[in-house]
Amino acid sequence: MEEVVKQMEQIKLDILAFGAHADDVEIGMGGSIAKYADNGKNIGICDLTKAELSSNGTVAIRQMEAKEAAEILGVVTRETLDLPDRGLFYNQEYIRKVVHVIRKYRPALVFAPYYKDRHPDHGGCARLVEEAVFSAGIKNYDSEEGLPPHKVQNLFFYMINGFHEPDFVIDVSSYLEKKIASLQAYKSQFTKTDQSFNTPLVNGYVDMIQARERLFGGQVGITYAEGFKQKKPLIMNYDLFGEEQ
Repeated sequence: MEEVVKQMEQIKLDILAFGAHADDVEIGMGGSIAKYADNGKNIGICDLTKAELSSNGTVAIRQMEAKEAAEILGVVTRETLDLPDRGLFYNQEYIRKVVHVIRKYRPALVFAPYYKDRHPDHGGCARLVEEAVFSAGIKNYDSEEGLPPHKVQNLFFYMINGFHEPDFVIDVSSYLEKKIASLQAYKSQFTKTDQSFNTPLVNGYVDMIQARERLFGGQVGITYAEGFKQKKPLIMNYDLFGEEQ
């Protein structure tokens, strides 16, 4: 199996997607990642925690599943921070760690979970990332290893558990199968067995996500779409990377 992780110093990312736990990013925007990766964009994922409090699976199992999912989607690098699961509270140390990741990979776009998600860690992740995106661009903000400042072009929010009215959608009709395959890589989370602890994730959760993307697609006359939120308007005569269409 080809190694996903490249030497970090060789990578400048087009998209850096943050999640609180491995599988968050795949749930919210796996199709979009597969689409942009297929179009030659460099995409990375950073999971803030090791999901050590998961009801099913172990840290080691989830890290193997995350690696497989990243390879399915075409992600070029994935790393996991060691922030506490169920402890993603506002904290300068945590913000500094996220700033370090942003400055290291210098992404054009950053994605984070939508802050109104029912899981508190998803909202906590969104707040930490939003703070870090701002601080990463400040010249005199000190982060680990003295990396230079980096200004992100845009910060967008993907949906995990909720069905919120999107500010924009991305057509993933041709990439829904890859998204589902990336989720199915997380067997410990989404496949129900006799040993599974009974959670919403092992009770048709992947089917629910597929149905949501079909609903988003139906709103704009396509088969499947992923929905996103934002805090500032998009410039519609440019694409998400600021390139002329």
